[in-house]
Amino acid sequence: MFIIFAVTSLLVIGLLAFSGKLSKFGRLPGDIQYRGTRTRVFAPITSMLLLSLLLSLVLSLLTWIF
Repeated sequence: MFIIFAVTSLLVIGLLAFSGKLSKFGRLPGDIQYRGTRTRVFAPITSMLLLSLLLSLVLSLLTWIF
């Protein structure tokens, strides 16, 4: 059951990413971007916190249901 959920989630997220619906993800306030002359550093801190919160809620709901 978990494998089916994981594969389905990855497919949906992949389709959303390629369709451009996730264009705000990674550009939230608090995400760090540094562009130097020869380097580029990107640390999506706020986006990862939001994603972690969302996944925690989904998994807690799944454990509550099953």
